[in-house]
Amino acid sequence: MCFSAGASFGASAVLSVVGVLTLKKVEKKQQYLFAAIPIIFAIQQFTEGFVWLSISNPDFAFLHRASVHIFLIFAQVLWPVWIPISVLLLEQKRKQKIALYALTFCGTIVSCVLAFYLTNNNPVVQIDSCHIQYLLVAPLSDFRFSGMFYFIPTVIPLFISGIKKLWVFGVATVVSYLVTQLFYVEYSLSVWCFFAAVLSVIIYYLMGIIKDGEHSEKMREWYKN
Repeated sequence: MCFSAGASFGASAVLSVVGVLTLKKVEKKQQYLFAAIPIIFAIQQFTEGFVWLSISNPDFAFLHRASVHIFLIFAQVLWPVWIPISVLLLEQKRKQKIALYALTFCGTIVSCVLAFYLTNNNPVVQIDSCHIQYLLVAPLSDFRFSGMFYFIPTVIPLFISGIKKLWVFGVATVVSYLVTQLFYVEYSLSVWCFFAAVLSVIIYYLMGIIKDGEHSEKMREWYKN
């Protein structure tokens, strides 16, 4: 698979449309963070499109530092906190909520550590074999061995939640991670983010299930009363 600025911008365009449609399904304010995931991925991929251009086209070189840092803020700092919080806000079951609070706390620590190193170091970014390689100075920079610290708060909430079918997005994300580790290990950060972004279209489907589940719960409460 060959990645490029066009692939990033194309994914961003598709995700923008899906993101708007997903947000239109929101009925409660607690759903907004989860429903916003596709549109945030759209912004992230749009930003990486400029990372490609800033490296390959001298006319866009002035955007390099800003686009790299913005992409990394989304990719590394945002998701370890956003995912567990967005799932926590949807959760109704007490035991799952306790676990999600713990994962949110872990994700906050991971995000703070990565934000600190991103602020105090300049990442080296290069195009190699049609992929972007991010060379980072941080405790979690080696994605092969320490990616688990990022993985736990970012993916595990999708499996422990009591929300129906949420595990579907989790399975898709894990499969994409394994594919990345097998075939794109040197470019894990960029490639896995691309896969996760594309897979976030599943959230449009999940929002429909969440709405149906809440409507069913309201009906059960109505009959009880």
